[in-house]
Amino acid sequence: MNNVNRLDCVIVLAAGEGTRMKSSTPKVLHSIAGRTLLGHVLTAVHELSPKEIRVVVGSGREKVEEHLASVSPKAITVFQEHRGGTGHAAQLALADLGKTGTVLILAGDTPLLSSSSLTQLIAAHNEGGVAATVLTAELPDPTGYGRIIRSDNGDLLRIVEDRDASETELQIEEINSGVYVFDLAKLQLSIGKLINSNAQGELYLTDVIELLRKNGDRVLPVITPDSVEILGVNDRVQLAECAALMRDQINDQLMREGVTMIDPTTTWIDATVKIAPDALIYPGTALSGSTTIGKGAVIGPRSTLIDCTVAEGASVLESYCTGATVGPHAKVGPFTFLRAHSVLLSGSKVGAYVEMKNSTVGEGSKVPHLSYVGDATIGEGTNIGAGTIFANYDGEKKYPTQVGNHVRLGSNTVLVAPVSVGDGAYTAASSTITEDVPAGAIGVGRSKQRNVLGWVLRKRPGSKSADAAQSSAEKGKPTS
Repeated sequence: MNNVNRLDCVIVLAAGEGTRMKSSTPKVLHSIAGRTLLGHVLTAVHELSPKEIRVVVGSGREKVEEHLASVSPKAITVFQEHRGGTGHAAQLALADLGKTGTVLILAGDTPLLSSSSLTQLIAAHNEGGVAATVLTAELPDPTGYGRIIRSDNGDLLRIVEDRDASETELQIEEINSGVYVFDLAKLQLSIGKLINSNAQGELYLTDVIELLRKNGDRVLPVITPDSVEILGVNDRVQLAECAALMRDQINDQLMREGVTMIDPTTTWIDATVKIAPDALIYPGTALSGSTTIGKGAVIGPRSTLIDCTVAEGASVLESYCTGATVGPHAKVGPFTFLRAHSVLLSGSKVGAYVEMKNSTVGEGSKVPHLSYVGDATIGEGTNIGAGTIFANYDGEKKYPTQVGNHVRLGSNTVLVAPVSVGDGAYTAASSTITEDVPAGAIGVGRSKQRNVLGWVLRKRPGSKSADAAQSSAEKGKPTS
């Protein structure tokens, strides 16, 4: 790392209770676009390659630490038992940290912050040789944010919290983002001098700015060109607002990379999803988790894919899929439910009102409609008739079914697992298959039909059915 981008430590403040969220889930663990709020912040931070990351935790400590173990296992957690403000949280995080270097401090509830903006901030700080650098933004409605008070030469004099600001100060539109870069040695000298003489009785990290100024040090404010990035989340309304903004950012980037979206405002795609150029996404589609979409694939409308892989040229129409793999030029839908470990090989089809789980459909095979396929392996070129049931569960255990190549299962076939149907075999419609069907055979598992004549007239006299039967008899059609 060059000296301009040098970053020795990042401190993420994530101890707040988030009472306005009205939730048992810690605020920083609420999610948008496939990551928690804290996860988004840490994703941006990781791209800066800091030597060390420290996360101050408090409310919901166990849950936050568990989450950190999965998204940032090398991060060091610092516990703030009694919430005493941002200044107090920083004091705890700095307690055993070195005395020299560059430290970035930011909040864990600002999911829209980008690594590029943070990189520019760090570069401005290191190039300027100042004691501190503060990321600021200009908002038409700055209510709730700390105001930036500048000197005549443009340096930052102090930051006034919204609740402590005078009427004149409240008119200032430049606000504090809560993102700071400090010279570590100067921060260590000032952080212990904070006092809680404010409306909240807390130690404010913002007061360090005034202490540095009184010591003759320069503090540099850097305005972000995109004020959206600094938006934080304090309640469910702001959570939804940030989610919509991130949706727009993700969709805009994907469209510029060659993905077609018919209606981006109704298309929700996680930051973790990957989509190749020339894919087509119809309205009402949600793509999440580790989903990947291949070149030329068509998704939607009104489809949900979670942790799925859709290969080149495949299509998923009005369906719900989770943990499924859809091969090249395969077709899914409409109204299909693909569950975990469903695999469609090249050119296969799973159609309307089909539920499938833990099964593989071979190349060119079809399960067109109204079927349940569970724990099955289906060969190539096979057709599964409408209404077919793979009866894989006996109430205690689940069993597999093997269906060979170029098989034809008649409509309403029930395959009672464990059972196999050999290559080229058939089953008669409405058969219940409880034994293996050899290759080239036809399995017939039904009793001979018998008609009980006159049953309706005898058992349902006076009914509309009986009237219809009687009318038919009068026209010369047999009823008995």
